[in-house]
Amino acid sequence: MHMHHHNTGGIAIDSYACNSRLRHISAGFKAGFSMLLLLFCIFADHPVISVLLILFAASVTVFLGGIPLHDYLSVLGIPVFFVLLGGIAIAVDLSLQPTGDFYLNLFFCYLCVTYAGILKAFFLMLKVFGAVSCMFLMTLSTPSHELFSVLHKIHCPSLFTELMHMIYRYIFILLEVQHNMQISAEARLGFCDFRTSCYSFGQIAANLFIVALKKANAYYDAMEARCYDGTLCFLEEKKKLPLPYIISSGTFFLFLVVLWLFIR
Repeated sequence: MHMHHHNTGGIAIDSYACNSRLRHISAGFKAGFSMLLLLFCIFADHPVISVLLILFAASVTVFLGGIPLHDYLSVLGIPVFFVLLGGIAIAVDLSLQPTGDFYLNLFFCYLCVTYAGILKAFFLMLKVFGAVSCMFLMTLSTPSHELFSVLHKIHCPSLFTELMHMIYRYIFILLEVQHNMQISAEARLGFCDFRTSCYSFGQIAANLFIVALKKANAYYDAMEARCYDGTLCFLEEKKKLPLPYIISSGTFFLFLVVLWLFIR
């Protein structure tokens, strides 16, 4: 299966969703089941449940969805930096006195770490990764317009869903513009040293703001040319919900609940 990478050099998540072998399944079912797993991961608050959900989401996305493992790990690696920062903030404490199992003297205070703090941060990061995996289980198998359609069906405000759609699309437009500007600057040795890099970064940021305004006007003109009257309409395909998916999903969730009742 050919996977398309976005021109920005990043990963266009929508391209994986459009090529997923799970795309033919009802978007409402995938969204509902993924949210159910996410809420259960948070409610259960147990490392075993979190690990099982991480493995389950990866297995379904890679083996059933057909997304290459390397690409899945690349997508999952996006929130890793923020999760690690949060984990470090929880595990490390500042103190005026040398306390804890480990400490580092910073002259004006001490960085203190305890085994309990490390364990707490590790379990919290597992829970966050479990929840994130459930989210990616949904987003990597369901195109964005179908998710917005699901939100519309559950009576989310139209203004909310339309803004989400336009902001989501516009992010990729700006990323592509920034990527092209960066390539142009690199071709002119705009990043040959630190001083030149700072100058090039400033120029790209300034030009990106101007281009963003022009793109916004062009985007609105294109919408009006397609008879935009204040409401976005999405072409929706009717999809079936195979019985085996219902049975297997229900069985897995029941297994998680029984396991959690046993180990808590």
